[in-house]
Amino acid sequence: QLQLVESGGGLVQPGGSLRLSCAASGFTLDYYAIGWFRQAPGKEREGVSCISSSDANTYYADSVKGRFTISEDNAKTTVYLQMNSLKPEDTAVYYCAADPLITTVQAMCVPMRRITYWGQGTQVTVSS
Repeated sequence: QLQLVESGGGLVQPGGSLRLSCAASGFTLDYYAIGWFRQAPGKEREGVSCISSSDANTYYADSVKGRFTISEDNAKTTVYLQMNSLKPEDTAVYYCAADPLITTVQAMCVPMRRITYWGQGTQVTVSS
């Protein structure tokens, strides 16, 4: 069974850091576009950061540029989101997603169609 499993969420103070992990189970992420999305209460889900496994191109939403870094391990099984200088407005459920047919990181983070694989989400709360 093909699954994406997120981990690494939690409660952190403003200015702190967290690293989220997205582990693929049952497949590798070769040639996939992978993205981190978030949804805060009462808000639409938004693409935060995306990476192309084939060429390592990356995309960041303006709200996280310079603070978040997306990366992938050499085995192409896990994608990470390093989040620094966290703000209360970063509080949300963070989801990992992957799709073998989306060819650009822009199209992955601002998708025009349903993305194939989603994780279950992990809560990130930034509060003092």
